[in-house]
Amino acid sequence: MVKIKTSLKWLFIGLVILFIYAPILLLTVYSFNKSELITSWEGFSFDHWKYFFDMDNQPLPIVLQTLLLAVIVATLSTVLGTVGAIGIFYSKKRVSSALNGLNQIPVINAEVVTAISFAFLVVALNIPKATYIPLVVGQMVLCTPFVVLSVIPKLKQMDNNLYEAALDLGASPAKALFSVIIPQIMPGIVSGFLLAVTLSLDDYVIAAYTKPNTFQTISTHIYSLAKGGTVNTIKSSYWAFTAVIFFIIVVAVVVMNIRAHRKGGKKQ
Repeated sequence: MVKIKTSLKWLFIGLVILFIYAPILLLTVYSFNKSELITSWEGFSFDHWKYFFDMDNQPLPIVLQTLLLAVIVATLSTVLGTVGAIGIFYSKKRVSSALNGLNQIPVINAEVVTAISFAFLVVALNIPKATYIPLVVGQMVLCTPFVVLSVIPKLKQMDNNLYEAALDLGASPAKALFSVIIPQIMPGIVSGFLLAVTLSLDDYVIAAYTKPNTFQTISTHIYSLAKGGTVNTIKSSYWAFTAVIFFIIVVAVVVMNIRAHRKGGKKQ
C-alpha cells in the first residue's frame, strides 16, 4: 500500500512537471524544425537559430533592448524597493501598516488597470513618451512592490541586536546600514531584483501604453505581428530564443543545486 501511494505521488509530480514544461520543450524541439509552422515537421535545420542571431533581423536587437530595459527597471526598482522596505520595517506600527497597504495595491490590482491609470497620469502631466520616462517609471510601479515583498521577510529574520551593537561601537547609521543590515538582507534584495527582471520582461500591457512608437519589447513585438509572409519567419525564430532561455534556466538551477549540495556536505 505504501509503495502504491509513493508511486502515485511521483506520478502526480511527473504529470505536473510535464504539464508545465511540455510546451517549452515542444518549442525547443521545433526551433530545429525547417518548417515555420509548429503543425508540421519538415526536417532538422538551424534556420530559425541563424535568423534569430542575425543582428540585421528584428528579433535579436529587440531582445537585447528589452533585456537592457529590464536591467534598468530592475536596478531602479530594487534600490527604491529596498529603501522602502527598510523604511516600512523601521516605521511605527500604524505608519508601517498604512505603507504596507499602499504597497499591496499594485500587487492586487489588475495590470491593465495600473497601465490605464498610469497612462492617464502621463497624459495629464504632459510627459512625452519619447523620453522613455513613462515606460521606465510605469514598469517600476509594477516591479517595486514585489521587491518590497521580497526584502521585508529578510528584515524580519535578521538579528536587530547587530545593528544596535554597531551603533554602540561608534558606527554611523549609514555605516551600520551598509555594513550590517544590507549584507543580512542581500538574499531578499537579489531575489527581488531577479523577480523585477522577470516582471519587466513579461510585461506587455504597461509597455504597450507607455513605450515610444519607435521602441519595441519582446511582448509588444510578438503581439504586433500579423500572419503570413516574413512574419512567420520572425515568430518561429523566437522559438530559438525560448530554447536559449530554457537552457540558461536549467543550467542555473543545476549549478545552484550542486553548490547547495556541496555546502550541505561540508557542514555535515
